[in-house]
Formats: sequence, C-alpha cells, structure tokens
Amino acid sequence: MTTAEAGDWRETAVEARDRSADGRFLFGVVTTGVYCRPSCPARTALRENRRYFASADEAEAAGFRACLKCRPREAWEDPVARACRFIEAAESLPPLEDIAAAAGLSPHHFHRRFKAETGVTPRAWAAARRAERLAAALAAGEPVTRAIHSAGYESSQAAYAEAGGRLGMAPRRVAQKGAGTRIRAAVAMTSLGALLVAATDIGVVRIAFGDAADLENALRRDFAQAEIVTDDAGFAETVAAVVSLVERPRDERRWLALPLDIRGTAFQQRVWEALRRIPVGETATYGEIARAIGKPNAVRAVAGACAANELALAIPCHRVVPAAGGSGGYRWGPERKQSLLSRERML
Repeated sequence: MTTAEAGDWRETAVEARDRSADGRFLFGVVTTGVYCRPSCPARTALRENRRYFASADEAEAAGFRACLKCRPREAWEDPVARACRFIEAAESLPPLEDIAAAAGLSPHHFHRRFKAETGVTPRAWAAARRAERLAAALAAGEPVTRAIHSAGYESSQAAYAEAGGRLGMAPRRVAQKGAGTRIRAAVAMTSLGALLVAATDIGVVRIAFGDAADLENALRRDFAQAEIVTDDAGFAETVAAVVSLVERPRDERRWLALPLDIRGTAFQQRVWEALRRIPVGETATYGEIARAIGKPNAVRAVAGACAANELALAIPCHRVVPAAGGSGGYRWGPERKQSLLSRERML
C-alpha cells in the first residue's frame, strides 16, 4: 500500500477516471473502506484519503472491500489488463504468442481485442510504458545509460529512436531537464485560482491551475536545467490571452490562435487536435472523440490522452464528458471543470 505525492500519474488517472489505467493499479478510500479501479464513476475521494495498491489481493489484505459500482476485481482479472501487467513485468517485449497466452486468448483474437480496447497494438503499448519508465528514471536523476537499460531498451540507439518523440526531446535532454531551453513563466490570479503559464520560444508549453508555489516548484523541478525567466514584461500579453480564456471565453478564434509547444505521442496529438475542434459552449464524449480520430474502440486511450494534457484551456479537455452523464473528472479538479463548462454555456 502506498500514498502518492502531488503530480503522481496515479493521482491524475484517478481524477480523470482514466480507463486506460484500469488493470495497472487500484486505489482505496480510507473513509469508506472501499477499493476501486481508476475509472470508477463514483464521486472522487480527496487525495489525502486515497491509498494505492498493486493488486486486488493487496487491497483486500489491507482491509478494503471491492466497490460495487466499478467491480475492481473483474477489471483486474480482465484479459487485456492481465496482458498489460505481463508486458510491464517483462524486461523486453515478449513474443505476441506469450502475451496472448498470459491473457488466455489466441494470438489473433488477443491482438484484435487489445487494439480495440486500448487503441494501440501491444508493441506500441509496450513502447509507451518503456518511455514512461525512462522518463521517470531520468527525472529521478539516474545516469542516462543506466536509465535506458533499466527501462527495457536493448541499446541507447533504440531508446533515442523510440522514446525521443514520446518524451518531446531526446533522452539526454530529458535527463538534463531542459538544459539549453529558455522558458518564460508567470503565475496569474483568476476567478478559478492561481494559473501558471509557461512558454518556450516555440509556444506555450504548460498551463496549469493550482497553488502558486506548487505550480512554480513543479515547473522548476521538471525543467531544472532550463533558463526560467519570471520577470519578462513582454510575456504579459501571452498570460493575459490565457487568462481571458477563463474569464471571457467568447471569441472562439482566441482558443486556436495561441501558439503551442505540444509534446506527446502521435496518438495523443491526434486526440488533442480533436479536442481543439470542440466549439466553445459544447461538449463531446470520450467515445465521440475516439470516433472523430478514426479509432472508435480507443475510448480508454482517449481518456488517457486527456489525462496527459499539460495545457489546460488551450487544449480544452474540460469539454470531454462521460457518455453516462455528468461532467466527469478533470486533472485540475472537477469543480473547475464544471465552472468552465457553465461559463462557456452562458455565451
């Protein structure tokens, strides 16, 4: 059983009700004694009341009982979830036949079902997990060579070729935490709380709500070697443009005119582009976005892309809602999401 610090990917997955995280971990709520899958539709518990587990058995051994709404043990025993855990535990990508056997399915049926549920092939899913492990190791300060091999890459060349695009920069640049990059940043107060805006020479690289000090600390931690400038008077116009998306979301053209420095996988970028096409004042379901990008069965992966969004407002993931109704989760808090939607509907 573990807790999670601010910024932990599990926190983001729970608050976004990310179906793509089902089968990777479970969480319990100490105030109710219930444990759930990440996508549970029940009201999201406070962060300080959540505990994280590596398996259903671990959760139950700690005294938690399974949620009757999301049935977490069924999710944990789902064939695709079993396959995902099998891939994560392997040092390198196992043959398709071995992964299918772990899922209890024939290779052909397994490959088709895996792609339908996750939106990607087993090989692409494994590549994304390797990139996650590499990014985490580099962020923790591991030497580049050691991080590359511990993440499961056979060579440095393979890591640079495969992970570079997923990380937004080459592994060595990630390890250097933005070395050689100039980032202008500022925190503005809005009616929805403090809002951080940060931009490279390419465009806005981060927009986030939260506590002002925490926002600045997170930026400096993630780009520890970058030149971060916080007193650039010329940046005020960009910050004002972002704040206006909160306070006066009227001119739809302003949502699309902001230059962005978007870093993500090709799939994530397709999802984010689809989100930017949702008109102000309207919403779309995760399933509708999946169909819009030509991947009707990739609902889980769409939810994961929304949860990975670093650009609040500019990429309007707050306009994506569950098909079952309600506003759903949001990386920066469901209350903010509901407020943003209400403001846009009043246009």
